[in-house]
Amino acid sequence: MQDFVHLHVHTYYSILDGQASIPKLVDKAVGNGMRGMAITDHGNMMGIKEFFNYCKGINGKRKDKGEEPFKPIFGCEMYVVRNGRRLTDKDKSAGDSGGNHLVVLAKNERGYHNLIKLVSKAWVEGFYGRPRTDHVELEKHSEGLIVCSACIAGEVPAKILNDDIKGAEEAILWFKRVFGDDYYLELQRHEVKRPDIKANRETFPLQQRANKVIIELAHKHGVKLVCTNDSHFVDEENAEAHDRLLCLSTGKDLDDPTRMLYSKQEWFKTREEMNEVFSDVPEALANTCEILDKVETYSIDHDPIMPFFPIPEEFGTEEEYRARLTEQQLYDEFTSDENGQNPLPPEEGAKKIKKLGGYDRLYRIKFEADYLSKLAYDGAYKLYGTPLSDEVKERVNFELHIMKTMGFPGYFLIVQDFINSAREELGVMVGPGRGSAAGSVVAYCLGITKIDPIKYDLLFERFLNPDRISLPDIDTDFDDDGRGRVLEWVEDKYGHDKVAHIITYGTMATKNSIKDVARVEKLPLERSKQLCNAIPDKLPNGLKMNLANAISVIPELREAEASANKLESETIRYAKMLEGTVRNTGIHACGTIICRDAISDWVPVSTAEDKSNPGHKLLCTQYDGHVIEETGLIKMDFLGLKTLSQLKEAVENVRLRHGVEIDLDNIPIDDELTYRLYCEGRTIGTFQFESAGMQKYLRELQPSVFEDLIAMNALYRPGPMDYIPSFIARKNGREEIKYDIPCMEKYLKDTYGITVYQEQVMLLSRQLANFTRGESDALRKAMGKKKKAIVDAMKPKFIEGGKANGHDPKVLEKIWSDWEKFASYAFNKSHATCYSWVAYQTAYLKAHYPAEFMAGIMSRSLDNINDITKFMDECRAMGIPTLGPDVNESRQKFSVNKKGEIRFGISAIKGVGGTAADAIISERETNGPYKSIFDFIQRINLNAVNRKCVESLVLSGGFDSFGIRREDFFAKNPKGEAFIDTFVRYGQTFQMEMNQMRNSLFGGDNEVEIATPPIIRGEMWSDIERLNKERDLVGIYISAHPLDEYKIILDNLCNTKCSELSDISQLQDREDIIMGGIVTAVTSKFTKNGKPCGFVTIEDFEGSGELALFGEEWGRWNGMFKEGCTIYMTAKCQQRYRDSKFFDLRLQNIEYLQSVKDKAIDRITISLLTDELNDQIVTELNEIINENPGQTKLFFRLHDSSGKNHVLLRSGNRMVDVKRNLIAYIEQNKNVLDYKIN
Repeated sequence: MQDFVHLHVHTYYSILDGQASIPKLVDKAVGNGMRGMAITDHGNMMGIKEFFNYCKGINGKRKDKGEEPFKPIFGCEMYVVRNGRRLTDKDKSAGDSGGNHLVVLAKNERGYHNLIKLVSKAWVEGFYGRPRTDHVELEKHSEGLIVCSACIAGEVPAKILNDDIKGAEEAILWFKRVFGDDYYLELQRHEVKRPDIKANRETFPLQQRANKVIIELAHKHGVKLVCTNDSHFVDEENAEAHDRLLCLSTGKDLDDPTRMLYSKQEWFKTREEMNEVFSDVPEALANTCEILDKVETYSIDHDPIMPFFPIPEEFGTEEEYRARLTEQQLYDEFTSDENGQNPLPPEEGAKKIKKLGGYDRLYRIKFEADYLSKLAYDGAYKLYGTPLSDEVKERVNFELHIMKTMGFPGYFLIVQDFINSAREELGVMVGPGRGSAAGSVVAYCLGITKIDPIKYDLLFERFLNPDRISLPDIDTDFDDDGRGRVLEWVEDKYGHDKVAHIITYGTMATKNSIKDVARVEKLPLERSKQLCNAIPDKLPNGLKMNLANAISVIPELREAEASANKLESETIRYAKMLEGTVRNTGIHACGTIICRDAISDWVPVSTAEDKSNPGHKLLCTQYDGHVIEETGLIKMDFLGLKTLSQLKEAVENVRLRHGVEIDLDNIPIDDELTYRLYCEGRTIGTFQFESAGMQKYLRELQPSVFEDLIAMNALYRPGPMDYIPSFIARKNGREEIKYDIPCMEKYLKDTYGITVYQEQVMLLSRQLANFTRGESDALRKAMGKKKKAIVDAMKPKFIEGGKANGHDPKVLEKIWSDWEKFASYAFNKSHATCYSWVAYQTAYLKAHYPAEFMAGIMSRSLDNINDITKFMDECRAMGIPTLGPDVNESRQKFSVNKKGEIRFGISAIKGVGGTAADAIISERETNGPYKSIFDFIQRINLNAVNRKCVESLVLSGGFDSFGIRREDFFAKNPKGEAFIDTFVRYGQTFQMEMNQMRNSLFGGDNEVEIATPPIIRGEMWSDIERLNKERDLVGIYISAHPLDEYKIILDNLCNTKCSELSDISQLQDREDIIMGGIVTAVTSKFTKNGKPCGFVTIEDFEGSGELALFGEEWGRWNGMFKEGCTIYMTAKCQQRYRDSKFFDLRLQNIEYLQSVKDKAIDRITISLLTDELNDQIVTELNEIINENPGQTKLFFRLHDSSGKNHVLLRSGNRMVDVKRNLIAYIEQNKNVLDYKIN
């Protein structure tokens, strides 16, 4: 048998075309005795890093066994522009879309980098239907590359099949001239021998026709042959699954006669199978191994490639440093500690210099380190004053030395640069820090963080451990709007080719694989949903989520897999094969690369659509975030934090209303109002502390210092939460505060003797047992990740170190045992401190500027109606009115008027938008408030505010303040014209006349006299109709709620809220369940057994819930459930079956709320205190009663303040409808009026 390796292989990174996972391919190749293999995905190198890493792991095991390494070959099947045209040519009629296929393999490291350049440029400059290169680029980057002519879509075979033999020869000669002996002609044979399968049978005759000429031309021109199989899946049995994948890719159904078909011969064949296919051309088999032997072994990983920070020339230049410093001076500085002592042994010192990139690189690092030191000390003097304390100087020197000797000063210079520019130049709100970076004093001095790590015992080595080289990882929060601006600033400053986003891969997850295959198979949608819904979010017993495991524990899936229904069984079978296949790409939400060189010098790049700017392409790496740093590239996370956007909105609201500029970085940390808010648990809308459970604990804790908030933030999570009662009891003196060893008080005092933070474990290990900084971080990491072997190995050092310091071994054993239990739960204090500061800022604003704060958070929640509703309820509880939009008061978003009321934003009204809102606000601010609707339409820019926009303003209540009812705008005149149309037409005519007058010879200051159209009284809308129109436009009920008229029923007769439907088992103790609300959504469908069922969403003032009804019960009641109907239900909670843990709600009766109101409210008695009664109240009460005639008997009870004298009167000629406005009026005048129902 002739030896053979695969050179043309597609993995699942040939997206929706390849179905083979890299581990399975490599395992099969190794298992079959192949010495190596290539991967050549379509137009990309996305799988190369995974391929390299997997082979590296395999080779580690092979080395242990004394076996030869398995050699990976990195390649790509590229698209080459046809007809000698350039990659920048993009004319479809000239055949520029797509291109000829070409297999390009990297022979060595130089070839790898050239391949990267070719592939990257194909994406960035050549993309037109496909990422394309051209002959010019191939020749320019030919060094170190091996090229094969590819399948029948390659240039040479395509010309042969077009009977252009001369053109084929010219192509062969061009490739031979450019690549010499590294150019090979490729043979493929995909003969379909099985008559029972549906496959492409046209390809094989074309291949044979091309192969015949290729062999002749190879011999004629001295070009060697190779054979390949153009593999797209691993095993023959995967062919049908791959066929379904092609249907997904092309959007076709399996039974579509016009769909794309492969020959189904494209599996990763064994050496034996390839020998059988190509037994007549053994040299083509042998030459695959010749290529393998040509390929060199090299690593594509790299030490960190630090980007260059442009240092101001007035500080100095790198050239001056090179002239002034000797290599020996650099060696001494980089191989000793921060005090110039404890030099490394010569061998370790030499390794360190090499690791940092040699002396040439050291000059740059030293230059950057000195400038970093200058900036750090400048900041230290501002923050800590002059002179600096020994503690600060020692800490700053230590950190700067670690940053320098790890080679990272450029990283910190760049981070401080874009953070400070964001704050000072771009007006972007930046968070105070997040994660372990807040433990760095240098970061604090540079302005990267805003929390003093010395004050709060935050540790630098939690961020950068001096005992292990790890890349710095500073994540930065920006306000949502500002994040994109900061990224643009970074791209402009450091170079668009040096900054890139990080690619992400979306794979077919368990449920999606079922959905995708079911669609192709045409399995009924309802059945597909049932199969997916049978899969829980987590599998029992900690099983990993995949379809095989799901089938093992879910009977319904097992039944489907074994079903006689072919559609069901095939759906499960092929979904199992396709699960995990790469389905699409995206970009990382926050990860960004900043490189010293063009990123395509090191890793391949591609492009992605910019969702925030359609049509704009973003540069992104082809290796994802899990592996990108291994290649040496430095990742920085730019995060958008919604809370910062809310704070920014609130601060602007304060400025607009009070003219006060609030500096949130410098608010007092001991503010009494803020702590009172926390103590009362009034934290809805604040950051991190707003949950009901947290509110309960805050009320019990009564926090009085910032450290209490940090601790609660760290403790309020599964695990540590068990310690909260003890923490509260110790804080409030109900439980003794104990320290195992008295000196531990120094680090445990702020948390009342309880170990809460990882940093406390680190500091105590140093204090008690003389652990070094690096050892204490290693202990923290090992305990946190439950690495028992490492923890056990460190225990003797702790015990011995503690004994040496005079501590009792038994007490040390207890401390260690406590740490082992809790350290896996202990939280990062640096992160807790930063986010507690952000939380404190939100609480400070809520305490001091409640309306402005609530308007700010609502402005940033417009896409979440549930949040808006919750915040509006909080506003009511705080006594802050929330009003609908108004053209004379509203701004773009939620804002606060002069009275302290919150107004809905104009731009948030559907059909209005930002341009119209700007026009309305700008005109109002320039020329004063609008005096009437006619003044509005005369002045407003009608190009920005069109008829549809006016209608939206009307229906949402934007013109209510002018005293014209909304329905009047839609009343029709005798000509059948709606007033709104004549109104807008009047505005257009008026403005046209004004323009003509201004431009006339005689005009100028004269007023235009056009009669305003008469306002017609329209038929009055019902409350529900008016409110539903309002809700359609603003998303919520603002001016009123459709249940307002029934509030008296809901408050007095109902015992269950709609939101309680989320957990019916909690209702089991109620004899009767009585609830009411408005129906907001109804879905009717059928169960898998064919029975009808319905799902009804019901909403009341507190929230909403879903009611599920099945079979006869749905048939009986579904007529009552219509969207917009207000209903009153009585039900019982019953066990699903005997001893069942599950409960169902059984409806007993449903009535409309109006009917209940008419029946249930027989009489209302209004009490009047005669001592305080006046004519105004009598008149106003009389007017409300007259406006609301109804069927309820009306009584008046007159009494004096002594209670001795009273008289009961019945209204003989009037009955009333007990509406919201009547009850509201009585409640507003509680000192005079009261009422009683029945």
